[in-house]
Amino acid sequence: MPDPTGPNVLSIEGLQSKPMIKAFIPSNLPLEERTVGQVLARQADRFADKNFIETTSGDCISYRDMHLRSNQFAWGTAAFGIEYQEPVLVMLPDTIDYVTLWCGLAKCGAIEVPINLAYRKSILARICNDSTAKKIIIDHQYVDRLEDIADDLEYLDCVILYAEDRNLDSPGILPPRLAQTCRVARFEDLLSDTNTNFEPAPQYSDLVGIMYTSGTTGASKGVSTTHSHSFCYADGAAEIFYLSEEDRFYTAGLPLFHLAGQWAVCYASMIYGATVVLRKGYRNDYFWPDISAHNCTVVFLLGAIANFLWQQPRLPQDSETPLRKVGMFPVMTEHEQFRERFGVEISTGYGSTECPCPVIHHFDEPLPNNQCVGFPTGRYDVEILDENDQPCATGIVGEICTRPRAPWEIMLNYWRQPEYTAQVFRNLWYHTGDAGYRDDEGRLYFVDRLTDSMRRRGENISSMEVEDEVNQHPDVLECAVFPVWVEHSEQEVMVVITPQPGVTIEPEELIRFLDQRMAYFMIPRYIEFTDAIPKTPTGKTEKYKLRAKGITPRTWDRVAAGVKLSR
Repeated sequence: MPDPTGPNVLSIEGLQSKPMIKAFIPSNLPLEERTVGQVLARQADRFADKNFIETTSGDCISYRDMHLRSNQFAWGTAAFGIEYQEPVLVMLPDTIDYVTLWCGLAKCGAIEVPINLAYRKSILARICNDSTAKKIIIDHQYVDRLEDIADDLEYLDCVILYAEDRNLDSPGILPPRLAQTCRVARFEDLLSDTNTNFEPAPQYSDLVGIMYTSGTTGASKGVSTTHSHSFCYADGAAEIFYLSEEDRFYTAGLPLFHLAGQWAVCYASMIYGATVVLRKGYRNDYFWPDISAHNCTVVFLLGAIANFLWQQPRLPQDSETPLRKVGMFPVMTEHEQFRERFGVEISTGYGSTECPCPVIHHFDEPLPNNQCVGFPTGRYDVEILDENDQPCATGIVGEICTRPRAPWEIMLNYWRQPEYTAQVFRNLWYHTGDAGYRDDEGRLYFVDRLTDSMRRRGENISSMEVEDEVNQHPDVLECAVFPVWVEHSEQEVMVVITPQPGVTIEPEELIRFLDQRMAYFMIPRYIEFTDAIPKTPTGKTEKYKLRAKGITPRTWDRVAAGVKLSR
């Protein structure tokens, strides 16, 4: 699809990588061709027997076979009774079957509603009901979770059972309460013998998914995404990674129910003819062996995973791997040292489920600090606005707001939430809820979620900056910083810390450490230690849970302990 003779070739000459990272060639795909079905059909013709997906357990599927089998799913799901633009819940493990089903549902015009595999009880019931889906395609190991909420389900009337283990004979029956309201079917019932292209095919403006955000700012919201929107998300991600058909893209355990796994890795690889190396779940001891064994050249790294890799003992062969390109989100403080140690180039960007990749930091651009996310790409207008939606001056923190310059390149709406949709799109800007600023050269800096920004005694504080300093302590594995209210009138800084395994951190010693590194007003007053900081399965810290919990009897108070700070 990318044309080496086309316009907008991004050159990165001069990078000291292994070997030289080639220039990125944008896809420049016309709007009317931006559907999953058209992209996959075109790539199946071009790449045929080349592997599209390889799993670390040894399974694989070619571009041609992915196209033909997903055609079978498209015809099969339609024959089963899944209608055009009907929401379908999907709760499956990370397998080739999931990718094939996603493509098949997209081809027949259905709307995929992926479910986080960690969800259960009230949040699972809320998403099932909010989506209005009547059918769910679910792995048998999660059916008991539906049974737990069977009395609360308002729309669901069909459960389609999947078993990853081909040798497992799924019983094909449902638990008693679920069986009272839902019929049961098998995954195989969705397959047709017909493997020709499905007709009528959906259009670029049709919905392809309702993607529930991970809820770090509260209850998850369904983002209505069109085919063109999902394409723009994947295409923007590909630019971050300078993706090409020579690449082998390691998922590093990113789940397929999340956009990072499904769109930023799998769909981006499809658009550019790369091969996906699919790893189910993340563990440090899998990472480098997988990279070497599967000759992986590019990886999507969450900041937490990058930090875990960084903290592993140094080895002489750290840089002797096939890995060349790392997209890091967010970029860690030690990004330059990480780059040199592992012999890679680092890029990053800014975007969200709602608005794909309006800002990108390319491999060849200087990174002034780890808050920098790059320059606007030109496909979106990007502004820093104040509380009255007026532009902020250079260097002044405000809300990051965006809007596309072409139609169908941003979310359609929040599913069934017209009032909230109108609120975030007020004054013709999409309001991200993120705080940031611009420098003199036009780079954008992400400071914090607006709900995470703190103002203590007249001073603005970024939780990200405090976390960066706390994480420098050798006995800290990870931390989360957030504001807490004291006597309902003043914000104070609180940090929750997971120590390194087998280590005990004395709060006073940590304060002395920070006192040497930070402005006094940024140093946390409250410290609490925990075995695990709450996260979504994709590694995002769920700070809203920590804020709701606040100060507990286990919280150490610097003021109550009489610890003084230097000024």
